[in-house]
Amino acid sequence: MSANPARRAFLALFLGAAAIAVPAQAETIQVTIDRLVYAPAEIQAKVGDEIEWINKDALVHTATVQGGAEVLLPPKKSGRLPLQEPGSFDYICRYHPNMKGHITVRP
Repeated sequence: MSANPARRAFLALFLGAAAIAVPAQAETIQVTIDRLVYAPAEIQAKVGDEIEWINKDALVHTATVQGGAEVLLPPKKSGRLPLQEPGSFDYICRYHPNMKGHITVRP
């Protein structure tokens, strides 16, 4: 037995709205630090994602956004930063300014 057209339309609308109402899953984007290099150096993300820097070096590093956040990264440890606003951000290691990365965060 098939549902009437009004019921099918309601179900289609309800299911479509449910799909829209479900927020996208936030991702954790990993960046490895090894031999004084961020890899990958260029990151594409969305608001709500989180970056995890994994320091494999024997040196202390940071992920320092110019004029913004800073994540301290002790040797053989990791640190995280939630991305809360869209934009394009360069970052460096405060102790090793030749280490450079870039984050593009879309809404």
